[in-house]
Amino acid sequence: MHRSENRYRGGDEPAGIDTRHALSFGPFYDPDNLRFGPILACNEERLERGSGFEEHPHSHTEIVTWVVEGELTHRDSAGHSTVVRPGDVAHLSAASGVRHVERNDGTDPLTFLQMWLAPLEPGGEPSYTVVPGIADSTPYALPGAGAMFHVRRLTENERTAVPDAVRLYVHVVRGTIALDGEELGPGDAARITDAQGLSAVALAGPAELLVWELAG
Repeated sequence: MHRSENRYRGGDEPAGIDTRHALSFGPFYDPDNLRFGPILACNEERLERGSGFEEHPHSHTEIVTWVVEGELTHRDSAGHSTVVRPGDVAHLSAASGVRHVERNDGTDPLTFLQMWLAPLEPGGEPSYTVVPGIADSTPYALPGAGAMFHVRRLTENERTAVPDAVRLYVHVVRGTIALDGEELGPGDAARITDAQGLSAVALAGPAELLVWELAG
């Protein structure tokens, strides 16, 4: 179990950017917390109105974004321009290289989770996909990273099975859940190997959790 209060704090407070890193990232180097399977980063970003990340490069990385509240404006060098809202899954495959901008151009504060995964094979052409309003019953596949992304939304006392997997990464967005007898609250995460027959129950709802089913 990895608790919210133990994440590395980053960002740029004067610029309206507050970041929490779940894994070793940038200047927050921790040789014992570099990655979990293909997951390289799980960053919680909070952007004030008018703030954001100006154009910057990525390569050989699969980047999945989940908006918690507010609206995220995305523009990239491949010609994509969109607004990502709560319930949407945004996937940027950086491939051989792409540059992009991420901003809060909305009227409210913005909170989003961004998860970086290592591809099974480097190179290729960059791509960008947004799946609007993804349902709990419709996971999003990232075959290029050997991963499957699931969303679970629970009412209080509701229970849901989590996938059996070689590796399983569970991040609680809101509410409080019990997973295999352990209580997790907002921002807490579980990293599980050889997951078999596990379930999560909402202790205080509504609860929302993101689940990565990882092949290796």
